[in-house]
Amino acid sequence: MRNSGAWFQKNWDLTKWLLSFIMKTSLFDYNLPKELIAQKPISPRDHSRLLVLDRKTKGIQHKHFYDLPGFFKRGDVLVFNDSKVFPARLWVKKETGGKLEVLLLNQKGKNTWECLLGGKVRRIGLEFSIGRLKGRVINKLNGGIWFVRFNLTGNKFWQELFKHGVTPTPPYIKKLFKKDKLAKEYQTIYAKKIGSVAAPTAGFHFTKRLLKKLEKIGIQFEFVTLHVGYGTFQPVKVDDIEKHKMHPEFIEAKKEVLERLKKAKKEKRRIIAVGTTSIRVLETIMSKFLKHKPYAINHKPINTFIYPGYKFKFADCLITNFHLPKSTLLMLVSAFIDKKNGIKIIKKAYSGAIKKKYRFYSFGDAMLIL
Repeated sequence: MRNSGAWFQKNWDLTKWLLSFIMKTSLFDYNLPKELIAQKPISPRDHSRLLVLDRKTKGIQHKHFYDLPGFFKRGDVLVFNDSKVFPARLWVKKETGGKLEVLLLNQKGKNTWECLLGGKVRRIGLEFSIGRLKGRVINKLNGGIWFVRFNLTGNKFWQELFKHGVTPTPPYIKKLFKKDKLAKEYQTIYAKKIGSVAAPTAGFHFTKRLLKKLEKIGIQFEFVTLHVGYGTFQPVKVDDIEKHKMHPEFIEAKKEVLERLKKAKKEKRRIIAVGTTSIRVLETIMSKFLKHKPYAINHKPINTFIYPGYKFKFADCLITNFHLPKSTLLMLVSAFIDKKNGIKIIKKAYSGAIKKKYRFYSFGDAMLIL
């Protein structure tokens, strides 16, 4: 017993650290004045504010996003998520004549999709239509998700979807946009691969002018894909965060991109992830490829959940937005800042941002974590 007690006393700091990871979701809560929730992007986009947090010194600087090149050096690698948001929200007509909101989440087959259905009357066998597009509910999954089979496939399906669908936005964005303007505003300028129901918002701040400036000083650009699902931005509802289950999302990456990333890491050049989606791709696949030969990733499902205690293996810096309370995104950012004290540090940074009237969430301002 005396030996056990001596070990416990000698390793008290380690013990406290281990105990600290019995984490509750409430630790990631904070109060935000509603007027700081951005309702539209700033124009030009690179004029958003930028809070720069140094993880080593814990120092904070207040800049603008167009100041970003001043924090980078030749050879640094920026990793973007090039997923493109599609008009996944449909207001359809039910067979009974009433209206129904349908949110497409993930394609599961040639003409079958996982969907969220609005309203109270939701059942297997329910049929609906909009234009030439018809759907029938064929099954129910956990978490309020339904399987819907459509009558159209391929280009015919997408033509009807882009004709009648609306780009979904988070519920905290109350501003009404015209359909075409919303599709443009809620999208990064480098978006390419259709598949997201929510935008990878850290990329909103980049403009063509800023990208040219970064390229001119020798910054390397690489693109991976994570198709953002609705679960990414949902608050964690369980008390113990370790019991939270991430909704699967799909990633893609070219072999040559992964080879260049591996080479940059071996050369000890900084890997800067643009957004929590990019960093989840990097941490999920690149640590493995440091020991093995990279291969192309095609539509691979991942549900990587990163929270304090996680040791990052690949990314060196992170560009991100200000996130919702109790969200997996806030947990990831806390972990990136410091695996032991990240919650305390991020709350202090957020408190300072609130005092300085930073704009929060999807259309809000940005952070650079060095």
